[in-house]
Amino acid sequence: MDYKRFLYSDLAADVQVTVFSPEGDGVKEAHAIINLEPTQDSFPIQLQHIYEAERRLAHESGLTDMTLVQKRYFLSDAMNQVGLMRQNDLCACSVIQQPPLNGTKIGVWMYFIQNVQVHKTNDTIVVEHNGYKHLWNVGMTHPEGGSYGQTRSLLENYEMLLDGFGANIADNCVRTWFYVRDVDFQYTPMVVARRENFEDQGLTKDTHFIASTGICGTPASQKAIIQLGAYALMGQDKEQLKHIKGSSHLNPTHEYGVTFERGTAIHYGDREHVIISGTASINNKGEVMYPGDIEKQTLRMWENVETLLNEASCTFDDVMQIIVYLRDISDCQIVKSLFDRKFPQIPWIITLAPVCRPQWLIEMECVAVKCENNPQFKNF
Repeated sequence: MDYKRFLYSDLAADVQVTVFSPEGDGVKEAHAIINLEPTQDSFPIQLQHIYEAERRLAHESGLTDMTLVQKRYFLSDAMNQVGLMRQNDLCACSVIQQPPLNGTKIGVWMYFIQNVQVHKTNDTIVVEHNGYKHLWNVGMTHPEGGSYGQTRSLLENYEMLLDGFGANIADNCVRTWFYVRDVDFQYTPMVVARRENFEDQGLTKDTHFIASTGICGTPASQKAIIQLGAYALMGQDKEQLKHIKGSSHLNPTHEYGVTFERGTAIHYGDREHVIISGTASINNKGEVMYPGDIEKQTLRMWENVETLLNEASCTFDDVMQIIVYLRDISDCQIVKSLFDRKFPQIPWIITLAPVCRPQWLIEMECVAVKCENNPQFKNF
């Protein structure tokens, strides 16, 4: 893993990048997170600094031959800010109101792949390489109904989008993000709607679910209660996907009424992708660990994530990016100091985003990549 850091002082921008270069002539991948330093600059100025940092990043050594395929902006006031942003990027670009907790108005996570073709079809960003199709659908909202109705409509619309490619949720969807306005009150109806939809798709505790994060996030659309993002994969064999349980430390999610996998490993010929769902301080009985103690919850969260990574034969050394969600803004400094010490090189960002249970003070998700040799499968 190659870690890079670029400090653009004139932009007050701190850019952290992780580049994965496989053995031989396989394609490279990179994740980058841009954090701005806190200033008194207005949102338009901070936005232009982010855009200029993105432009410079694309010309840095090791990234010039890579294509941006996905990015997510974390905003402090999405409804007022999104109209000032450009709308013509040919990548899976989404925005969500989850304020960066470093005192700024915007941050961004970016994902790059080398030597891929990217095009847009029916609101889907399609990334093609070596016989695989990667389908990104982000920023999906529905303007009518409550949390339950919007979730049902969003998943049904997503089914139709996938059907247009000859794909479906059960066989092809690998990762989802459910952003819930006012998660303390709107999360449960979303959970019910997702469970019912998954049952219709044949996704049950006896088959499998999908890696996911369900977290507080405010869509830019005033009428939207739920915003859905999803990633699907086509061209793989069934044997390439393995679901990660972490049973020594975490319980099956269906035991407390939700329907997602703790993580998913995708095995390619030359590498393994490991997607870790939103993970908090929980034990294998489904109980919240260390209520009210942000430091102990952070340590238990890391322990749980490490258990999931280990099950996929990975460690934190294979992690390429981390997104951290906090309930209480006053916990930011202690969490930042903990992450600074443990992950000085991995790109990460801390946002204000309460978790689905009020007792959980912190949650994180991450992506890991590791070299493998699986001649029975096509390379990435």
